Amino acid sequence: MTDGDSLGQQAIVAWLEGAADALQAARDSLTELDAAIGDADHGINMDRGFQKVRTLLPALGGQDIGGMLKAVGMALIGSVGGAAGPLYGTGFLRAATAASGQRELSPDGVGSMLKAMLAGIMERGRAEPGAKTMIDALAPAVEAYDRALAAGAGICPALQAAATAAEEGVRATVPMQATKGRASYLGERSIGHQDPGATSCALLLQALMTAACAKPDA
Repeated sequence: MTDGDSLGQQAIVAWLEGAADALQAARDSLTELDAAIGDADHGINMDRGFQKVRTLLPALGGQDIGGMLKAVGMALIGSVGGAAGPLYGTGFLRAATAASGQRELSPDGVGSMLKAMLAGIMERGRAEPGAKTMIDALAPAVEAYDRALAAGAGICPALQAAATAAEEGVRATVPMQATKGRASYLGERSIGHQDPGATSCALLLQALMTAACAKPDA
């Protein structure tokens, strides 16, 4: 749903709607993943948060992309329980700042949005790649997006590369030992389990890619 090679407000709405659909569908599987190393509520919390976001979308059409993402961030902070609410909420609020005043995002603008989201989550969670968190999906996705742009790709193929990197990042969390969050209390027992936060992050990036790559008349 790119216009030329930019990401507009309609694509942002499609992204958020797609994310709500994906997280609703993955509610039980995310909760099952979290039951192994967390509080068994990640799927429930993420679904609740993005269903709240869905209710906001009809009123966001007149806002610029920064305003839309700010509303999402505030909704997630207010409705998603556990650590995910503050982390994703902060990520979206930082993304909102990067997109402030813009009604279309250029390829570089999309990259700035993703980088700001990553920086916000890393700062709020005080985590780095390798700690078995959502960062292990988002950080490689941001790097893959930047590499694709540097090679001359547009938004759609760059986001395809990012989504693929995020999925690879999710798989890479399985052999990791968690050093942050509730899972860190398990020590070596956290090894062998896929991280639920990285999994939900990959779903968000997949939804963004799908929205960006949709045909304008689809």
